[in-house]
Amino acid sequence: MNESMTYGGYGTAERDRTHTLFAQTMGYVAVTTGFFALGAYLGRNLSHGWAFVWYIVAFVCLIAMNFAVRRSAALSVVLLLIVGLGLGLALAPTLAYYASMNPQVLWQAGGATALFIAGFGAAGYATRRDLSAIARLCFWALVALIVFGIVLIFVRIPHGYLIYSVLGLVIFAGLTMFDFQRLRRSTDLASAPLIAASIFLDALNVFLFFLRIFSRSDNLRRSVSR
Repeated sequence: MNESMTYGGYGTAERDRTHTLFAQTMGYVAVTTGFFALGAYLGRNLSHGWAFVWYIVAFVCLIAMNFAVRRSAALSVVLLLIVGLGLGLALAPTLAYYASMNPQVLWQAGGATALFIAGFGAAGYATRRDLSAIARLCFWALVALIVFGIVLIFVRIPHGYLIYSVLGLVIFAGLTMFDFQRLRRSTDLASAPLIAASIFLDALNVFLFFLRIFSRSDNLRRSVSR
């Protein structure tokens, strides 16, 4: 009886840590998204040169998080927020362009992203199947997609950017499921900032893919109406 109570107490403590990790991680994602929005607002008049600088800042902070997370939880959280702010500043000129052309496209992409992350995140969180193999496949598929994107800069392919965006959504569907499964399986509270960074980057990339798709559809509708 004492043994069953011990195992029961251990299971309850593990579930509590999982719930706490989930709450912390999603809280970090929400705050990072807020810093991203702040950066996008503050940097709406930035030049593309400065935007590139902020890309580098965000990338360096992402790398630094991997070293800081075990040494200082507070530092890793600060770095996460800088990543959100830096990416907001980096993408500010792009988002300002879309806002000037058709603000509705931003809202459509944001709503589609929320549904996408919620749906595939819930699927990944609930599934019992190990998604590590899918994550590895998606990683190499992402590398191939980046190469495809570089090719599109120099070679005109019919509907190339639409294909690029759809493939990107497929890849990040798998990565989102894996990150949420990782969130459910982990009980290490120190991992919350790193998992939050992964989920935030999933959502950001999904948002950008949807933004390309919706803006392309809007441009097509305008050209047809003319």
